[in-house]
Amino acid sequence: MTGNVLITGASSGLGEGMAREFAGRGCNLAICARRTERLEELREELLKRHPTLKISVRALDVNNHDQVFEVFRAFRDDLGGLDRIIVNAGIGKGQPLGTGHFSANRQTAETNFVAALAQVEAAMEIFRAQNRGHLVAVSSVSAVRGMPKNITTYAATKAGLAALMEGLQVELAKQGSPIKLTTLYPGYIRTELNEKVRNTPFIVDAETGCRAMVRAIESERARAYVPGWPWRPIGFIMKRLPVSLLARMV
Repeated sequence: MTGNVLITGASSGLGEGMAREFAGRGCNLAICARRTERLEELREELLKRHPTLKISVRALDVNNHDQVFEVFRAFRDDLGGLDRIIVNAGIGKGQPLGTGHFSANRQTAETNFVAALAQVEAAMEIFRAQNRGHLVAVSSVSAVRGMPKNITTYAATKAGLAALMEGLQVELAKQGSPIKLTTLYPGYIRTELNEKVRNTPFIVDAETGCRAMVRAIESERARAYVPGWPWRPIGFIMKRLPVSLLARMV
């Protein structure tokens, strides 16, 4: 599918990688993040490779909820409509609960869930008016079970986002809406956020991971673990393990 694709958090990591993949597939892009200088560099790079594309760039702090609505509407006007919106922006801060780091956990919760809610609201406002569109939310394999220590809050926010998307999916199915929804559950993909983490099992490089994500998005499946191997079977097992066994593994 070609068309107009909006990606939040596109200045680095998975967002940047997905922008490259979609540009290579002939899609016009609406890319946003707080760091516009990185976005402009990405825009120049992509237009050199794909000079016929339209690429719109805007600054967006997803925790500024009013700005989320303003930027999404502006992108819609820039490109004459939006076919796909990818809620990708997020952070990975976090510390064990009760250890004096509430501010870090709160920031993760606000960015990964409340700000994601604002993005989903803004996207659905546009798609309901168009009566079409494909909304994609980037969750995490960690969302399938509660996780310990530094990722407890992170996993909870990603689980909340997945539940939000599932509830919306039920609503749209009941209405017979043509709007499509996809929730992605990425496994370990090497990005700036985790480049210093060592001994991470089954990790893939950003290009491989983002290519898998875009293939899953274009399939328009409701849920997708990416890369599919080994994360689909790992997710299946994790969801069913007793807590005592899970505690030995994570």
